[in-house]
Amino acid sequence: MSDKPFVFLLPGMLCDAEVWRNQIAALQSQYELYIPVFRGFDSLEAMALHVLALAPAQFSVVAHSMGGRVAMELMRLAADRIRHFIVMDMGVHPVTPQETERNEQLLALAAHGGLGAVAESWIPFMIHPARHQDEVLKQSIRSMVLRNDIADLRGQLQAAQDRADQSLYLDKISHKVFIACGDSDNWNPPELHQRLQAALANSQLQIIADCGHMAPMEKPAEVNALLLRWLQA
Repeated sequence: MSDKPFVFLLPGMLCDAEVWRNQIAALQSQYELYIPVFRGFDSLEAMALHVLALAPAQFSVVAHSMGGRVAMELMRLAADRIRHFIVMDMGVHPVTPQETERNEQLLALAAHGGLGAVAESWIPFMIHPARHQDEVLKQSIRSMVLRNDIADLRGQLQAAQDRADQSLYLDKISHKVFIACGDSDNWNPPELHQRLQAALANSQLQIIADCGHMAPMEKPAEVNALLLRWLQA
């Protein structure tokens, strides 16, 4: 077992270690990193329990998007084991009718055109407009999506649809919570993160300029600098 501090990097929906590739390069000399993959799961609590089964006694959490909701379940289940808690591009609000409709549209798109169609529809919405011609970034996201299957999408959407109202957890969190968000995140906009910050007893928010939902991939230098600073706080 390494004597370096242990950090989980939790990916979002249909994502895997690729979303953290640049962060792995920046952090691996100082931290023991583990990136779980949430394929085959259909509840956030089950994802969190899977993470806890892999966890040492003490660990830190860095989470993106759906991974942030998994992180909130970790905080609910095992707050005393968490050292640093960092979330980005995520929300804690309950399910909305608009979200349900969006999820149903994604499933219909997948049934008709497969995950390739989901990726083509999803990517422009997920990244900053300035990156719409960045074929390297787009192909990296597309390849990551295609490493899943429709059952994985269905399970993760079911986990989102069945989730608890995690805003009810916030007044019980005594940790300092570090929050980051792209200024052009269409999936979980900055105002959600501002409300999250306001509801927490101790938190810090960094909004990343010219960035969409995929902050770790879109703005790796900025995210790396935040993580290196926050994990030392």
